[in-house]
Amino acid sequence: MKITKLTILVLAIAVALFVMVPSLSWAAEDGAAVYKTKCAACHGADGAGKVGPALKGNKLSADQVSALVANGEAGKKAPHTKAVSGVTAEQAKAVAEFVKGLK
Repeated sequence: MKITKLTILVLAIAVALFVMVPSLSWAAEDGAAVYKTKCAACHGADGAGKVGPALKGNKLSADQVSALVANGEAGKKAPHTKAVSGVTAEQAKAVAEFVKGLK
């Protein structure tokens, strides 16, 4: 009987951790890593621009950059006419913070 209760307790803890871990801040995607895989091909590894415009020193706020990555904007060049595929809202915020830190 005690082994059954212990097993249930261990399983309950495992399930709780499984649910909580993805939402912990240390488990969040690194903005630099997402930028490197999703943005650097056009905007350059250092944000100086390649095919796309330079991001270094842009006048957009971090919230505006995040919204552009997460939602897109009509009239922008692809891929920014819609949300950048495969990027979550949390990742978009991390990318925006990374972009605003480029010097």
